[in-house]
Amino acid sequence: MAEVNASPLKHFVTAKKKINGIFEQLGAYIKESSSFLEDTHKNEELDPVTTEEQVQEVRGYLAKVAGIGEVLARRHMKVVFFGRTSNGKSSVINAMLCDKVLPSGIGHTTNCFLRVEGTDGNEAFLLTEGSEERKSIKTVNQLAHALHQDEDLDAGSLVCVMWPKAKCALLRDDLVLVDSPGIDVTTELDSWIDKFCLDADVFVLVANSESTLMQTEKSFFHKVNERLSSPNIFILNNRWDASASEPEYMEEVRRQHMDRCSSFLVDELGVVDRAQAGDRIFFVSAKEVLQARVQKAQGMPEAGVDRGKNTHTYTGYTRDKPECISQSAVKTKFEQHTVRAKQISEALRLIMDSVHLYICVSVFRIHCLETREDRQDRMEFIDKQLDLLTMDCKAKIKKITEEVERQVSNAMAEEIRRLHVLVDDFHLDFHPSQVVLKVYKNELHRHVEEGLGRNMSERCSSAITTALQATQTEMIEGLKPLLPGAVREQVDKLVPRQCFSLSYDLACDKLCSDFQEDISFHFSLGWTMLVNRFLGPKNTRRALMGYNDQVTPSRTCCVLVSLGAMTQEELMVSMVTGLASLTSRTSMGIIVVGGVIWKAVGWRLIALSVGLYGLLYVYERLTWTTKAKERAFKRQFVDYASEKLQLIVSYTGSNCSHQVQQELAGVFSQLCQQVDVTRQNLEDEINDMNSKIELLDSLQSKAKLLRNKAGWLDSELNMFTQQYLHQGR
Repeated sequence: MAEVNASPLKHFVTAKKKINGIFEQLGAYIKESSSFLEDTHKNEELDPVTTEEQVQEVRGYLAKVAGIGEVLARRHMKVVFFGRTSNGKSSVINAMLCDKVLPSGIGHTTNCFLRVEGTDGNEAFLLTEGSEERKSIKTVNQLAHALHQDEDLDAGSLVCVMWPKAKCALLRDDLVLVDSPGIDVTTELDSWIDKFCLDADVFVLVANSESTLMQTEKSFFHKVNERLSSPNIFILNNRWDASASEPEYMEEVRRQHMDRCSSFLVDELGVVDRAQAGDRIFFVSAKEVLQARVQKAQGMPEAGVDRGKNTHTYTGYTRDKPECISQSAVKTKFEQHTVRAKQISEALRLIMDSVHLYICVSVFRIHCLETREDRQDRMEFIDKQLDLLTMDCKAKIKKITEEVERQVSNAMAEEIRRLHVLVDDFHLDFHPSQVVLKVYKNELHRHVEEGLGRNMSERCSSAITTALQATQTEMIEGLKPLLPGAVREQVDKLVPRQCFSLSYDLACDKLCSDFQEDISFHFSLGWTMLVNRFLGPKNTRRALMGYNDQVTPSRTCCVLVSLGAMTQEELMVSMVTGLASLTSRTSMGIIVVGGVIWKAVGWRLIALSVGLYGLLYVYERLTWTTKAKERAFKRQFVDYASEKLQLIVSYTGSNCSHQVQQELAGVFSQLCQQVDVTRQNLEDEINDMNSKIELLDSLQSKAKLLRNKAGWLDSELNMFTQQYLHQGR
């Protein structure tokens, strides 16, 4: 583990993990921003807070970041080795693997592309294209060696060599090494570039130190440079051990190689500047390194040969160069994407800042706030006015109902006093039989009911209706300003002013149902009539009841017969004594005075009076006809009905006032219902404005949050740049 942590390639692994995490967060942030902008743009309740151009711009960023994320999501740092035949590409990779894994030797040995990557197992194996079958590592010569090839594999084929990570520390850091056939043995360079180079992170040109860079090598990398923007290229001058045979020319040869390689990287390809070119050119001997690693595996010490400044054995390369490759791969692979991510986050921050600022000063927001305030003031005004008008209308209703009760009561009292006129106007065949009397009574009740109702209506209805309409008009005019505009013009239709009429439900048939007429003959100067005349009906009944207890009916008859035989004194005493038992002191005084007068006049006058009395009796008896009985019946009915009607005067007045109260209360209720409609409309508008203001506040808060998040992502990218891209500067 210490060896792994100390590996220079760890820098690339941690940088890749960090940048992938940042791009995942950036992708999620762009999705959130895109959704926010689209929802805001499509919201029909709001004025356009965002533009279609902003929505499309962020949507485009989403696609770009997704594409970059796919590139960054690759698990490995891919290093591809290219060069002419026999330049030692396979030997270089074998030296890195610390074992002779790939076919190598003089001449054309590697016939196809060999991809070497680590496996967690302890056994190495091979995988061919299109097959999941694991083959023994020993078959690599049969598959990839041009001299021992048994299978038909062309130069564009790929064989994967899965080498245990435990045997090579470099492979533990997700490093993938790709060996290629010599670029001078095929013409399918374009297809190679498309198939194996587009996703490469590092290109290593393995050159031959015994010669110089050839045009074939330059042409291939010119094509790579055209297809990829600024590819990450290193030049490895292999077989530098040959310089030991001519030590006097070693420095001149090294300088010559450095100049030509630097010119190729800087002037022809333009992938680095002159100051960085020296860090991308190395002189190694892969053969020496491989031998040294094998010796170390056998328990002997690893050794290298130093052949001058900036010249290394491969042992030095494996210690120094991976760090340079890792740093350059991070810069080449991640710097451009980091810059692009910063541009996107900055653009999004500006968009969210503009949305936040727009909502703050939005005319629509100001309109919503002003509208809400206006509706709240309007509703408060309606509530206060409605309370005042309610109190005023209640007072008016109370006043008019009291006036109606008074008018109806006075009119009914007057009609009761004139009841005899109404009864006298009733004409129907009269007969004392019970059957006819029953019909007569029913028709008389109906006549009195209709007549009283008609007379009461003529006396009261006009004035009451006028007062009612005036009160209704005052109610309408008072509440009209509080009504909705559409209802205000049609408010008169809501009040049925002409349909109201008072109902005088007197129920005479029920009220006079127990009326019992007395149409038998009664002499006007008879004892009962005289007592009734002096004492009244009630006292008469009471007096007669007391008198009957003392005087039998036969005695009453004998009194009148024996009047003529009595002396004046006896008659006077008898009358005074009889009357004294039936009347009050006042009546007694009148009788005494009358007796004194009669005594002074004499018996002759009494005899004359008795004669006249008899003649009067005979006259009255003869005139007691059916008409007389009808008149007596009507008179009795008037007296009885008047007494009964007096009992319901107050009730009738209250009933009529209640009808007026109900009518006015109904009208006021209808108007209040329309006012409630106005109030409800205002509440709905206020709620709608509140919803829109809350929505704008939430959008403003969301835009501010997204703006701050863009700033946070920008700081994360700056930290990544400082930690991984500017390291060592």
